[in-house]
This record gives sequence, C-alpha cells and structure tokens, in this order.
Amino acid sequence: MNLVAHPSDLSGRIEVPSSKSHMQRLLAAGLLAKGESWIRRPSHGADAMAAAEVAAGLGADIEIGEDALKMRGGLSPRTDILHLGESGLGMRLFSPIAALASTPMTMMAEGSLKGRPMQTMADALTALGAEVNLNTGRPPIQLKGPLSGGHVTLDGGTSSQFLTGLLMALPCAAADSVLEVSNLKSKPYVDMTLEVLSSTGISIHHEDHQRFSIPGGQHYLPFDETVAGDWSAGAFLLILAALCGEPFLEVDGLGNQPTQADQAVTGALLLSGAKLMRTETGIRVERGRRKGFRFDATHCPDLFPPLAAFAAFCKGPTVITGLHRLQHKESDRGTALQEEFAKAGIQIDLNSTEDTLTVRPGPIQAAKLSGRGDHRMVMAAAVLGLAGAPIEIEGVEAVAKSYPDFFDALSEVGARFGKA
Repeated sequence: MNLVAHPSDLSGRIEVPSSKSHMQRLLAAGLLAKGESWIRRPSHGADAMAAAEVAAGLGADIEIGEDALKMRGGLSPRTDILHLGESGLGMRLFSPIAALASTPMTMMAEGSLKGRPMQTMADALTALGAEVNLNTGRPPIQLKGPLSGGHVTLDGGTSSQFLTGLLMALPCAAADSVLEVSNLKSKPYVDMTLEVLSSTGISIHHEDHQRFSIPGGQHYLPFDETVAGDWSAGAFLLILAALCGEPFLEVDGLGNQPTQADQAVTGALLLSGAKLMRTETGIRVERGRRKGFRFDATHCPDLFPPLAAFAAFCKGPTVITGLHRLQHKESDRGTALQEEFAKAGIQIDLNSTEDTLTVRPGPIQAAKLSGRGDHRMVMAAAVLGLAGAPIEIEGVEAVAKSYPDFFDALSEVGARFGKA
C-alpha cells in the first residue's frame, strides 16, 4: 500500500506506542515464571504478537486484551515449530529459552530475518550443551536441549540481542554460567534486560558488561508490570515536534525506566540547538531552525533513520557515527537511506573507513520513496514529507512491525496523508 505524506502543521499531544523491546522481555520472563503475570499496556505490533505466540507455543497460557495481557507461565512446549516472523530480537531471545527444553524445536523466520546471520548464536548454544543446526548460518534454526550452562565467550560487536537471550535463559539452567563478552554494542538494551531480570527475582552479576556471572537453578517470580513507552518510535515523534509543531506538539509517555538506548535522541536534539522541556505528561520540543551536529549512534543504531531525516532540515552537514551497525537490520539501512533520500534531493555520504554517515541538507523535493519493507525507513520517509515536500511512500504497511497506528495517530494531530 502507498500513501503520500504532505507538509503539515502538527499540534496537540500524541502518545508513544508501547515498547516492543520491553514487551518481548516481559513475555519471556512471564513464560519462565510459574504463576500468573500481568503485562499492562501491551504492544500490539507484529514483533510483540509473534513473541506472544512463541511464548504460548513454549507453554504459557496467554489472554490478550486491549489494555492488558494475562499469562500463566511454565516452560512446557506444545509444538515443535515456532514462528518468529521478522523479529530479530524474538529469534535471538527465544532460541536460548527454547533450548532449555529437551524437546526438538525449529525456529522459523520470515522476510529479511531469513538472511540474518545466526552462526555465533548456534556456536554458543552448542558450547552450552544444546544441539543446533542452521541453514548455512541462517534461519530456520533447529534446536534440542537441555541447555546445561557453562563458560562461553561472545563477540558482542554485531548485536546484543543474543546476549539478552542467554541472560534470560541461563538462570534456569542446572549449572552456573559465565559469559565473557567483548566489543559489546547497544549496552542500554542489555541494561534493560538486567532491569527486567532484577524485577522478576533473577540475580546476575556483571563486571563492566564484560563478564557476566549467572547462578543456575534460579526461579522467575510472577509480576505485574506496565510496558514502557517506546523511545524508538518516540524519536520520530520528537523530531516531528521539532520540525512541524505549530505552536507545539507534545510527545507523551516517554519515561526513563527501564533503560532504552534511543533515549539518546534527546542528546542529539540538544546538539542541534533544539530546546526540550519536560512537562507533566511528556516532552515538548520547540519548533525552529537547527544546525548540523555530530552524534555517535553506535549503541543506538535505530536512531539513524530519524536523525538522518531530521538532519535533512538542519543548517550544515550532520555526521552520525556507527555506520557498521546498520548492515543487518530489516534493510541495509545505510545504503537504503542513501538511495532513498537521494530521490528527495538529500545527499548522504557513507564512509566505512571512518564508520560515518553524513547528511548534507538541502530543499526537499517531491518524490516517491520505497519503504524497503522496513518500518523505520517508512517513518523516515514520512518525516521528509510532513516537514518538507509531498513524498509518496511505498509499502507503508511495514510500520505494523512496531507501530501499527503510526499514520492514524499522526493524522489525529494534524498530519495530512493521501492515497497515491
């Protein structure tokens, strides 16, 4: 489906959706907790719903409502095939958990997830006692446990998601475990995992995110938790507030707990000269002219699309470091941003040697941009259209992965979208 985003003035308040990252961790904890847990304000994005189906397939009894999800945990697989959709986090989170059981299981992927590398995960799970088979290093993944625990060394340079999976699974293994982690990226996501573990009765000690000591034989406690507002989606809304607020757009639902990597967007906005103000319910960003800035997104790579879109309207070039983190996303986001933004008249330079993406701003030109099957590319294209010139966006349905109501929510605060 295609939509055209037209230049718009946005006003009032808009609430961020629930975090799919936080929700998936809570679903994993609820699965492993014996007893009844509640997840309030659940995410209804495709990734979160896929995770709920996997948790049910692994033994959880789940009832989903609009405002709450009730689950009774207990790892007792009901099926030997689990479908993760396109969720990279879901695949890397639930594979170690599935490997706790002695039942053979196959973890299935769809879309771009079929091409994402999983060999590092397979090697580590094998070292920890599981049997693992891959399709040339990629999904589907065939698993057979039980995961027994032990000592393993991980390279955290590509993704922290598998580390999250191990941190959630290994406390339930029979033996103690030690994880030695080098070159860890996206540390805030690991901190989110540790916060969820602590709140559900699990004890893990780490030394500067490099050595994690995990006692085995632990038991998750049932919980009643509210899913945090999603800073990854909130980044787009804050940027739209800075570019299109008239007289202001207030973004509600962004808190500081649990830790989320994309909270760093506020730092990028401040570097550009933007003025942010905390209100009783959210954050208000003043509309105005912005200058180019330099920002390190190594630990928050999901900020590349919204910051690149924002930088297109800043005065002077913007340099974002951490380019190597973009290759194994829903699309190769560095190349996708460069090619799609060029259609709208915005030059983006990629420098793999310096690990940078540089946005050179200019007048936005009306254009037709492909969403590349990537929810964040669709949202970035929408920013160019709402703040610049009419942009036709191909494949807008990709937003269902994390923010199904993206276009409807923006329409309620003044955004103008039309059919192509």
